[in-house]
Amino acid sequence: MKLPASSLLLFLTLAAPAQPLTLSDCLRLAASVPSPVSIARQEARIAALSVTAARANFLPQSAFSGGMIYNTPRADRQAFVSFNGAREYIAQLGVALELDTSGRLRAAYARAKTDRDSATTAIALNERDLRRAVTQAFYRALLTRKLADAAHASLAESQSFETRVTALVKGGEAAQADLIKAQSQVAAFDQFHRAATLDARLANQELASFWTADVDTPLNLADDLDKTEPPPTEPPTAYLRRAEFRLFDLQKLGFTLDAKRERAALLPQVNLGYQYGLDANQFRWRERGAALVATVHVPIFDWFRARSTAQQFTEKAQQIEATRKITERAFSRELESAKSRLASINEQLTLAQSQVDLSEKNYKLARLRYEGGEGPALDVVLAQAQLQQARANHFNTLFQFVTARADLEVAAGR
Repeated sequence: MKLPASSLLLFLTLAAPAQPLTLSDCLRLAASVPSPVSIARQEARIAALSVTAARANFLPQSAFSGGMIYNTPRADRQAFVSFNGAREYIAQLGVALELDTSGRLRAAYARAKTDRDSATTAIALNERDLRRAVTQAFYRALLTRKLADAAHASLAESQSFETRVTALVKGGEAAQADLIKAQSQVAAFDQFHRAATLDARLANQELASFWTADVDTPLNLADDLDKTEPPPTEPPTAYLRRAEFRLFDLQKLGFTLDAKRERAALLPQVNLGYQYGLDANQFRWRERGAALVATVHVPIFDWFRARSTAQQFTEKAQQIEATRKITERAFSRELESAKSRLASINEQLTLAQSQVDLSEKNYKLARLRYEGGEGPALDVVLAQAQLQQARANHFNTLFQFVTARADLEVAAGR
C-alpha cells in the first residue's frame, strides 16, 4: 500500500523513535497535516477561482431559448398586442456581450485579483504564525524536561542528605531538628519534582498535537536548548518587511477598486446582443431570421446611492492607510523591544551559568562543613534551595533567549 507523503513522514518518524526530532523535523511534521496553513492555501485557491469567474464576464454569453405562447384571439385583434398573433413559436440562439464602457467589469476583475493576492499573503502570515507556535512549543518541551531533570537531581541530593542526617542522628552526632529540616526539604523537592514532571508531560502533549492525535507518547527531541547563537543585527526599518504591510496595501487597493466599481454605476453601459432562430406565428424553419440588438443604459436617478456607496469605500481605504501608520509605529517599537530584550537576555546567560557554578560550590562546601561538624544543617538546606533556583533560572534564561530570537525574526519580517 502506497502512503501519501505526509503519512509516510509521520510513519517514519514515529516508527524510528531512536532518531531525535529536531526543530526542523517538527516544523515539517506540522506543515504536513491539516492546519491553519492548509486552510489558508485552500482560501487562496478559492480566490484564484474568483479571478477566473470575473474574467469570464468579458466573454460573450450564449444561450438557447425556446417556447410557445398562446394568445387569446379577438375578432379584430389579439388580446395582447405585444404578441405576434394567436400563437407564437420561439426557438432562438442568442449571444450577448457587455462592453465595459463604465469600467465596472474591469474593477470587479481587478478586485478579484486583489483578493487572490490577499489570500496568498495570508498563507505567508499563517506559515509564520505556525513556525512561531511550533518553535515555542518545541523549546518549551525542552525547558520543562530540563526543569524536571533538575528537580529530580535536587530531590536525589536532598534524599541523600536526609539519609546522611538520619545516620548521624542514630549515632548521636546530630540533633533531631536537623533531621526535620532535611525531611522538610525532601518533601518540598518531591512536590516540585512532581509538578515539573507534569509540566513536561503537558508540554510534550502541546508539541505533539501539532501533527498527531497520539499526544501522550513521549517525543524523542534533539536537545539544542543550550546552543545559543549571537543575536542577529537588524536595521531599524526591518519591520517594513512584514507581510502585514503587504496585506494593508492590498486591502486599500481592494477598497479603491470597490469605489471605482460603484462609481461605474454613474456611467453609460453598452450591451450588444445577437439572436438567430425562429419567432413567428407558425413553426416553420423558413420563418427564421436574425437580429442584432444594441442597448445603452444611462443612469439618471441612481446618482446619490452610487456616489454615497463609492464614498464609503473611499473612506474605508483612507481608514486602512491610517491603520497602516499606526501599525508602523507599533511594529517599530516591537522590533526595538525585541532587539533590546534579546541583547539583555544574551548578557544574562553568562550570569545565569555563573550562578549555577557558584551555587554548586556553595552546596558542596555547606555539605562538607556540616558533615565535619563546622556548620548547621540549615546552611545545607538553604544551599540546596539556592542551587535548585539557580538551575531553574539558567534554563528559563535559555528558553527566554530562544523565544526572544524567534520574536525578533517575526518583528524583522523574517
